[in-house]
Formats: sequence, structure tokens, C-alpha cells
Amino acid sequence: MTTDQNVDEKATHEDEDESEAEIREGSDLATVEESPAALDSAMPTQLGATRHVLAGFFAAGIAVAFLVSKMLSGVWNRLADNPWVAQHAPFVSRVAEDERPTITTLIGAVAGVAAAVYAYRRPDVRTWTNEVAAELAKVTWPSKKEVTNSTMVVIATGAFATIFLALLDRFWGFVTNLVYGS
Repeated sequence: MTTDQNVDEKATHEDEDESEAEIREGSDLATVEESPAALDSAMPTQLGATRHVLAGFFAAGIAVAFLVSKMLSGVWNRLADNPWVAQHAPFVSRVAEDERPTITTLIGAVAGVAAAVYAYRRPDVRTWTNEVAAELAKVTWPSKKEVTNSTMVVIATGAFATIFLALLDRFWGFVTNLVYGS
């Protein structure tokens, strides 16, 4: 026979399970189970689609930093080698040639960070990148096993094609030598 207390306890446990499921469904974080294999598989998905957005802004900042650094370095070296600039603006050539890349890299890094932060804060850019990330989240990415198997198939097929074409080349070379008698 079931008492009122047992019924209340069962209802309380069911309500807790339902509320936990709702929390898990509503959050952007992946649920992590107790096993180490589940921990490894859940880690990359913890940021969801946001990780693609952040990685894109990070990569854009690095690209801007690299380009600005290289352009400044090239312009600075050209100006320092120019006799007219050396005469009228001697501060350009006062810095040693070995120290210029360090300074231009620092300036490029500041420009890259500034560009990434500026782009990240623009609402139209954020909307576009979030939409792109949402589409990327819908993509079904292959598992490590599928990628490994596909890579092995490509390598085996390439090796087979190479050997087959090499044998055909030898065979037709032999036939050509028989016909034309070299």
C-alpha cells in the first residue's frame, strides 16, 4: 500500500528530474557525464556556436596584427634607407635595424587587438557572425574514426593508382620498344 508520504517523495523526485532536464535543454553548456570518455567528447562543445565566433575574431585579430607589422616594417626600412628622409627626419633611422621588427610587431599587435575588439562590438558584424556560427552548428561533423578511415581509403587508393599507372607506363614503354626497336 502506498502512503501519502511515498507519493509526495516520488512526485518530488520526478519534478526535480524534469527541472534538471529543462535546465540542461535551455543552457548552452553541454552536460558532462561522469566517465572520462564523456568528458573528452563534451569539452569542445561547451561554448556551443560561440566558440566559432570567438575563434573567427581571434584569427582576424592575428591576421591584422601580422599584416600591420609587416607593412610597418617594410615602410620603416624603406624610409630609413632613403637619403632625403634621413636628412629631414633623422629620428626614423635612429632606431637600429635589429630593433625595428620588435617595435613594429608590438604596434601590429595593438592594431590587431583594437581591430578585433572594434569588430566584435559592432552589432551588424556580431549578428552576421552569430548567424554563420548557428549554421556551422547545424553541420554534422565526422567523428575521428570516420576521418581516420576516410584518410586511409584515400592513401590506399592513391598508392594503388600510383602503382597501377607506373606498371602501365612500364608495359607501354616495353611495347613501344618492341615495335620501334630501340
